[in-house]
Amino acid sequence: MPNIKSAIKRVKTNEKANVANSSAKSAMRTAVKKAEQAIASGADNAQELVIQATKALDKAVSKGIIHKNVASRKKSRLAKKLAQAN
Repeated sequence: MPNIKSAIKRVKTNEKANVANSSAKSAMRTAVKKAEQAIASGADNAQELVIQATKALDKAVSKGIIHKNVASRKKSRLAKKLAQAN
């Protein structure tokens, strides 16, 4: 544990940010996984789940959790899977 006041504060804020980022990243992954499973099973709401996953990816980019190219690649692959399923 650091002794300097600003370093102590930095550790606390980093822990808070880590919890928030982990939670957001997990939610994003869950949304993508649900969309992929819906596409694979041929569910009726696959289109809606892909839209939700896209929204979650965009939100993760805006919060700086993932890189914009990663989100773009994931969205592209989801769209491709959805198009092939239909």
